[in-house]
Amino acid sequence: MVNNENNHKKHKMIQYANGKSLEEANGTVEIPKGKGFWKTLFAYSGPGALVAVGYMDPGNWSTSITGGQNFQYLLMSVILLSSLIAMLLQYMAAKLGIVSQMDLAQAIRARTSKALGIVLWILTELAIMATDIAEVIGAAIALYLLFDIPLIIAVFITVFDVLLLLLLTKVGFRKIEAIVVCLIFVILFVFVYQVALSNPDWGGVFKGLIPTSETFAKHPVVHDMSPLNGALGIIGATVMPHNLYLHSAISQTRKFDRNNEDDIANAVRFTAWDSNIQLGLAFVVNSLLLIMGVAVFKSGAVEDPSFFGLYQALSDTSVMSNGLLAAAARTGILSTLFAVALLASGQNSTITGTLTGQVIMEGFIHLRMPLWARRLITRLLSVIPVLICVALTSGKSTIEEHEALNNLMNNSQVFLAFALPFSMLPLVIMTGSKVEMGERFKNRLWINILGWISVISLTYLNMIGLPQNLEPFFPADKVGLAHTVAYILIVLIIALLIWTLVELHLGNKRFAAEQAKKHNK
Repeated sequence: MVNNENNHKKHKMIQYANGKSLEEANGTVEIPKGKGFWKTLFAYSGPGALVAVGYMDPGNWSTSITGGQNFQYLLMSVILLSSLIAMLLQYMAAKLGIVSQMDLAQAIRARTSKALGIVLWILTELAIMATDIAEVIGAAIALYLLFDIPLIIAVFITVFDVLLLLLLTKVGFRKIEAIVVCLIFVILFVFVYQVALSNPDWGGVFKGLIPTSETFAKHPVVHDMSPLNGALGIIGATVMPHNLYLHSAISQTRKFDRNNEDDIANAVRFTAWDSNIQLGLAFVVNSLLLIMGVAVFKSGAVEDPSFFGLYQALSDTSVMSNGLLAAAARTGILSTLFAVALLASGQNSTITGTLTGQVIMEGFIHLRMPLWARRLITRLLSVIPVLICVALTSGKSTIEEHEALNNLMNNSQVFLAFALPFSMLPLVIMTGSKVEMGERFKNRLWINILGWISVISLTYLNMIGLPQNLEPFFPADKVGLAHTVAYILIVLIIALLIWTLVELHLGNKRFAAEQAKKHNK
């Protein structure tokens, strides 16, 4: 009778889940004992790559290249600052998972009410779907450019990446990490090759790494973009909330003695090394994208920053900055490599987006469904706005169709501004708490200070950018209405943040009381 009940549970599409984070992969990767630094680091390497994917996904590409086209190397410092903040936040997320043995969603849910858990789950799901829209568009465009597949058909083909996911779930977590690393190196190779041919001004590159007052200035405005707009675009495309949930879960895939503080400290140390190395690679990729905008093309030559426009520009000898690039562009190698990198980026994001979806669903509302089913549902939901966009522009010119898709991809990132504070604030609070992390593993004072500065700065920048981000959703003569709606949303976000912080504070006090009671016994 018991076996029949267990079999019935296994075959249910949606199940109750309140166990370990990513239970099927949790603690499955063996760590060698007594080995040297490099062998141990290799064993811990992998989760950082899955996280780094989110920092070099299709949403980053146009912002970095356009920033280079419009302002030369001025915004290099923004990419550097974003990467350093990412390293800090991802370190905290991984440490939370390793020390507390809960992912960020589980930790928030354990300290808050069911009602707030559902609200935060919906908000985070919308953010994941927003990033999924960018992946759908990027992958569909790559298929169109590489194989001349009509866009609508290409969009439907992206749904079948669920079959890839089914295959990956059978090969083991370590092999998934290896596949992601290989795809990252494909992307890296493409842009290193193109930038190497361009012979950029390396003095200007390194000078751009130092922020100045001009970096966040509202003037000059070039092609409807100011340095401030460009900086906000890069920041918005770089730090994404789903990466924090993901890292807090996949940092638990390594097998070590979780009751031994020294082993835990070792895991935190090597996980931080892995994360920082991989995010360093993401910084290089994003820097190469901006350098492409400056050095590969003649200044101001790229009028269409969409993927279509960039692909065409890379095969147009007249816009190349030197003869070597023009010769390569004539062969079609530059544009083809760009489309290959775009496809690789989309597939990488597919893997990590699905894992994150499972983490937040189990963590916030304690429900689980098979990875392939979850992927199919979220991908179909993400495909709908893309299909509507393609259908509405099917009778218009090719340029208008391309612009509409590019605008949809950029506008889909608006939800990230909503969701970001609700992952960052709890993360800094919980990792800075002795109650949650213990005396040994709570954030040091300087990490706490940098964490709060990062959280407040990113939240502020996302909020001040919200009115401008909402403008494309309204007619040209209704800009005032767009700003009014944005300010109402900002007030609602602040109210929801206060609700979250109050519940986290009360939950922390409750947890402290429970610990004290256990200790007294």
